Amino acid sequence: MVKLNYVAGQTGRRGRIKSVEYPEGLTVADISDAAPGTAGRVRARYKPADADQWNETEWALVDPKRDFTHQFTLAKLKPNTKYDVRIDALRIDEAGPSLEGSFKTAPAADDPARVVFTVSTGQAYKDTDRPDGYQIYPTMRKLDPSFFVHTGDIIYYDRLAKTPGLARYHWQRTYSLATNVDFHNNVTSYFIKDDHDTWTDDCWPTMNTKSMFEFTFKQGLGIFKEQVPMGDLTYRTRRWGKDLQIWMVEGRDYRSPNNMPDGPDKTIWGAEQIAWLKRTVKESDAAFKVLISPTPIVGPDRDNKRDNHSNKDFTVEGDKVREFIAAQKNMVVVCGDRHWQYMSIHPQTGVREYSCGPASDKHAGGWKQSDYREDYHRFLKVAGGFLSATAERQDGKPTLNFRYHSVDGDVRFEDRLEAE
Repeated sequence: MVKLNYVAGQTGRRGRIKSVEYPEGLTVADISDAAPGTAGRVRARYKPADADQWNETEWALVDPKRDFTHQFTLAKLKPNTKYDVRIDALRIDEAGPSLEGSFKTAPAADDPARVVFTVSTGQAYKDTDRPDGYQIYPTMRKLDPSFFVHTGDIIYYDRLAKTPGLARYHWQRTYSLATNVDFHNNVTSYFIKDDHDTWTDDCWPTMNTKSMFEFTFKQGLGIFKEQVPMGDLTYRTRRWGKDLQIWMVEGRDYRSPNNMPDGPDKTIWGAEQIAWLKRTVKESDAAFKVLISPTPIVGPDRDNKRDNHSNKDFTVEGDKVREFIAAQKNMVVVCGDRHWQYMSIHPQTGVREYSCGPASDKHAGGWKQSDYREDYHRFLKVAGGFLSATAERQDGKPTLNFRYHSVDGDVRFEDRLEAE
């Protein structure tokens, strides 16, 4: 295993890291559970599930500077269609393996089709709950979701990712787990990052720390975009039929320092992203608008936290964000980050928030089950699981039904909304 060598601090605690040491002749590729990439070429083949003829991309070299990854953009897809997909690989000197899977495309903006999506957060490798990964993934597949959103803390860099190579190792081992591979080979997925999968706990762009050695915040931004399907910007909106539009926001790239005094210039999202959010929300005619945030906007959160819009350190921007959401029809918040499930309503604005909860029961904690705050909470469960939401017409009216699930799929709580 890799060894981290520290300079002792004056208090006797660990100080800054001075070196990362491997056994003689070994590298990051030899660490337990490593799944390193290799040189070669890939292509994507895809077709509607009921079609016979495949579309295919050109062969492309994987990029050794980007963890031997490559991303294709698939164009001219049909709406509300299930596609079969096959990824072929060629090593430099021989044929490689192929991966087969599927994905669904979104219904057109005038189609009131039924849409089901699921949401998760907090996926620590040490907290897997079955030998091949996480139970939530096969459980979510049983719901046949239209799409999935991971709200961040997909992996946890803090303890071991002290170099870019070790950071990539975290992605390699997590996404070689059988549960994760099977799920993402077959479910349309979006990824949002938070602090632990950007760099370190509660981080911001200008933050200084002794604990991350050669791995920088800027490198973390680049590695995230090489590891997950992503366009130029990590904030974006997607329309899923007539009744649903989602907004996925970026909470790390543009933020002010957490320890900066609160005021009109202190921000989590940055002026450009906030302007984009307001403009695109106002342009939308979707029956329901769902803002998916890596961190809470409503809360409640622990009193000592200083990192999100529900904390007192970001009160000014938090109040403005909540006021904007409250002024929209049928707009709610889904969030990640917190290691417990809750549904809350902001006492002053009435904004509803659905915190999805962590990927396993082993990862749950940070809040007391007895601390049910009646002025906020409508549901509270300190446990792992996931959130699902179903947008569909009932008696001709658009509805959105949120359900909290255990890792095995048991429904713990439901909140059904009917469009105004």
